[in-house]
Amino acid sequence: MDFTVASMLAFEGIANGALYALLAMTIVLVFAVTRVLFIAQGEFVVFGAMSLAQLSLDKLPSTVWLLGVLLAAAILQELFVGIRGRKPNRDLALSISRLAIVPLIVIGVTGVLVPLHPPVGVKALLSLALVAPMGPLLYRLVYRSLATASVLTLLIVSVGVHFVLVGLGLVLFGPEGYRTPAFLETSWDIAGVPVSGQAVLVIGMTVALVGGLYSLFTFTFRGMALRAVAVNELGARIVGLSAERAGEICFTLAAAIGALSGLLIASSTTIYYDTGFLIGLKGFVAAVFAGLASFPGALGGAIAVGLIESFGSFWSSAFKDSIVFAAVIPILLWRSVFFSVAEEH
Repeated sequence: MDFTVASMLAFEGIANGALYALLAMTIVLVFAVTRVLFIAQGEFVVFGAMSLAQLSLDKLPSTVWLLGVLLAAAILQELFVGIRGRKPNRDLALSISRLAIVPLIVIGVTGVLVPLHPPVGVKALLSLALVAPMGPLLYRLVYRSLATASVLTLLIVSVGVHFVLVGLGLVLFGPEGYRTPAFLETSWDIAGVPVSGQAVLVIGMTVALVGGLYSLFTFTFRGMALRAVAVNELGARIVGLSAERAGEICFTLAAAIGALSGLLIASSTTIYYDTGFLIGLKGFVAAVFAGLASFPGALGGAIAVGLIESFGSFWSSAFKDSIVFAAVIPILLWRSVFFSVAEEH
């Protein structure tokens, strides 16, 4: 392996790691605030990619129907809980309107714009807008009533949610794969290393999102509220912060960032209805590198996963995924030994 090949593999690994970093940071965020190991994070990647692919074919995306199904189920749940708890009709109506207004607007705008053949930028925004509301709806439907459950219970539920979403993906999108055109078709030759504009866009978007998340958690009240709930949920409740609202925000961010990852990755690989599990699992491995607790650690772990995958595929493409997943074993052993020694002292 000469320097040029190594540079190409390193750049590819960093670009892939940037995508895994987005997923890893959302997994860390959701776990820190809600204690949910969100296995289904990769499904948002698939839904975002599939939405853009169908919009690129000037078709009404199937995520419209998925969003409608989730909204209907959430409204029925809200009605059942409100009637059972004898909630005043006015409060129940306000709760349902707050729940439904954004999804209904998104569905309506999508139905109006699709026949008009909007440009690719508008289609990308529509894809994000269709997937992002699925996060809080999913939180309300599944996780809100399990706020006090154990981490193991939440993990088992997350596995079930993953299989349900994969099944819905098969029903709505079918078994065929989808691919989207790249947002940037240009490429450059830097010191003999080809650099694609799409890869630069991926890295740039990751850096921008990391900066945005840092600003959110450092300078905004909502971000500091999320940090407070993550550090001490009981203390946050005592001072009037809503853990339920924090969970909805976290799942909204998870859905939006997952969909954005799908938009960025769908131009370089074919996306199938079940592709999300493998992509999400690599993001989870990166999050494990950080101990599910550190955003900078998740970023570093994701870059490490991308580099391991890139160089592993060069040496043995058939075992590249096995190499990535095997890499988590020494990390877990090291963390186990490290924390055991720390507790003894």
